[in-house]
Amino acid sequence: MDMVQARMTTDSLRAQFQTLLERHRGIVLKVANTYCRHVEDRRDLAQEISAQAWKAFRSWDDGRSFSTWMYRIALNVAISFVRSARMHDRHSTPLDEAGDEPGLDDEASRETDDGIRALYRCIARLDPLNRALLVLYLDDKSHREIAEILGLSETNVATKIGRLKIRISNQLGD
Repeated sequence: MDMVQARMTTDSLRAQFQTLLERHRGIVLKVANTYCRHVEDRRDLAQEISAQAWKAFRSWDDGRSFSTWMYRIALNVAISFVRSARMHDRHSTPLDEAGDEPGLDDEASRETDDGIRALYRCIARLDPLNRALLVLYLDDKSHREIAEILGLSETNVATKIGRLKIRISNQLGD
C-alpha cells in the first residue's frame, strides 16, 4: 500500500471513529462523571478514554456493539485512572476538599438534587468494579451486556447488582 492509500485509510478510520465517539459521547461522560469528583479530573479522564479508544479502534469488530466495546475501554481506563490518582493522593495534600458534584447545578429541584448528591456519594464510596456495575445498570444495560463488558458471568452480575441495591438502599435510608 502506498502512502496515499495509507493516508486515506487512516483518514477514513479517523472519520468513522470520530462519528462513533460523538454518537456514544454519553458513555465517556457518564464514566468520567462517575469516577472523578473534580471537573478537571473528569476532563482529563474523558480525554484519556478517548485517546485509548482511538489507540484500540483497529481492534474493534464492527460486527459487535460499539457501545459495549466503548464501555469496556472507558471502564478499564477509569479504573486505571483512579488507581494512579490514589497513588498520587497518598503523596500530596489537596488544596480544596470542597468539590463539585457532576451535573448538579440546577436549583429548580432541590429535593431531587439532594437525592442525586446522596446517590453520588454512595457511588463514590464503591470499589471500581461495583461502581462500574452500577453505572452500567443505571444505563439500562442488560445483565448479558454488563457481563460481556466486565468479563463476568450473568449470574454473578445479577447477584452483585442485587447486593448493590440493598447496600445503597441501606445507605440512603430508604
